Amino acid sequence: MLSVVIPVYNEAESLEALHAELSEVAQAEGYELDMVFVDDGSTDGSWKILTQLAQKDPRVRALRFRRNFGKAAALNAGFAAARGELVMTLDADLQDDPHEIPRFLAEMEKDLDVVSGYKKVRHDPWHKVWPSRVFNAMVSRMTGVVLHDHNCGMKCYRREIFDEVHLYGELHRFVPVLAAARGYRVGEIVIQHRARQFGRSKYGVGRIVKGFLDLLTVKFLTGFGQRPQHILGTLGLASFFLGMIALLYLAGYWIVAQLCPDWGLTPLHQRPAVIYSIGLLLLGGQLMSIGFLGELILAYHKEDIKTYSIAERTDDPDKESKNADANGKKGER
Repeated sequence: MLSVVIPVYNEAESLEALHAELSEVAQAEGYELDMVFVDDGSTDGSWKILTQLAQKDPRVRALRFRRNFGKAAALNAGFAAARGELVMTLDADLQDDPHEIPRFLAEMEKDLDVVSGYKKVRHDPWHKVWPSRVFNAMVSRMTGVVLHDHNCGMKCYRREIFDEVHLYGELHRFVPVLAAARGYRVGEIVIQHRARQFGRSKYGVGRIVKGFLDLLTVKFLTGFGQRPQHILGTLGLASFFLGMIALLYLAGYWIVAQLCPDWGLTPLHQRPAVIYSIGLLLLGGQLMSIGFLGELILAYHKEDIKTYSIAERTDDPDKESKNADANGKKGER
């Protein structure tokens, strides 16, 4: 079974057409399709249309949020409801072409776990295209997961990924990066991008700032999520020792000024270097303290956090637990 997860926010005009295209692809390719629409607090009648589609087509299931929680939350809810072993995501605005789905599935057969779409030719205004290209290049460089279009909403995943990758905030665009950090294989295909037919884009210039902050979060999570002291402690030690060296120099300077008043050296209270040196010392101590707190939190919650990802196993842990229970009951008799 193939699940298609579609976040919806004020896309009433495009939903029936999208459903028709998905049904057309499923019929042509013989797919057992599971369509999960997540209404992220729409106010334009999207939910009414979704309920009508669900009544007409048993393959359609719809969820409605009480308010707008964001795309990551909508995808999270959709992934939790998905029934298929493979999960496709696409936007509800008809800019993603459902007829590309067979190409995604063919690419997944090449032993990949994630396939991301690449809108090589985009039908968006320039002020969205160019910042997006700069952002994608930055993400690829900082994370090592080289994709041309991290922001593309059309992607295909193996369902098991979401047992280990959990979304919050606006990290939905970084699922391939988070999955790659767990050892999953990521690929990319060029897809057709269609011009918007209805409504308007839900993203503005503020998306660039939020995206950069999310990138820093992902870089920290994938690089130092299990060892926060390595980054915080390193920065803290560097700051601490720079401050210490500067203070030692200033201490020597003060001694020379006291022993040789005729030299006309500037008094320490008139030198900004004193404040900067103390600031570096305190900053270093704070960074190391935060690092220790991070390590303590990890230590107390280490049983809840898996630091590995198992691809295959030869045993059946469920079977072993059942045998153990059965042996225990025999012993009781």
